[in-house]
Amino acid sequence: MARARRPSPQTAAVLTALAEAGADWSHGYDLCRALGLKAGTVYPILIRLTERGQVETSWEVDPPRGRPARHLYRLTTAGAELARSVAASARAAAPAPRAARLAPTTT
Repeated sequence: MARARRPSPQTAAVLTALAEAGADWSHGYDLCRALGLKAGTVYPILIRLTERGQVETSWEVDPPRGRPARHLYRLTTAGAELARSVAASARAAAPAPRAARLAPTTT
């Protein structure tokens, strides 16, 4: 049985950005700029997530004059579920705030 791998920080960032966009479509270039990641990182992640059924793609319907149509991306239901799981794992792994760690415990 294959073991589920935890997404890389870059994949988690892409999933989070797409989750924040909700049902809206995102351009790969905008994701690169927003996340501070290079296209050579973001596009392979988008391709991999698409192949796994976690991201759906579409061509831009009415691109501005003088520019070719671009690919658009958004999470599928499975992708949104994965994004929630990644976010929950990140919250669980985050260190507790300093005040909570220093609070006295009663026994």
